[in-house]
Amino acid sequence: MAAKKKSEPANEATLRIEYYRSAIGSTPKHKLIIKGLGFKRLNQVVTRVDTPAVRGMVAKAPHLVRIL
Repeated sequence: MAAKKKSEPANEATLRIEYYRSAIGSTPKHKLIIKGLGFKRLNQVVTRVDTPAVRGMVAKAPHLVRIL
């Protein structure tokens, strides 16, 4: 059974973020950032609303995620 995707407002700017490097061996804080961004598995791509909070999370773990 496929999960329903949440639709985001069309007028919001969004970011596509990819989790491309494993958090194994990273600090617990970096692991929490990955979880907070909504990643469940490696090579997953998520779409998030472009806010300063999300940008800050990506900036704290640039070696684990990339913005597409």
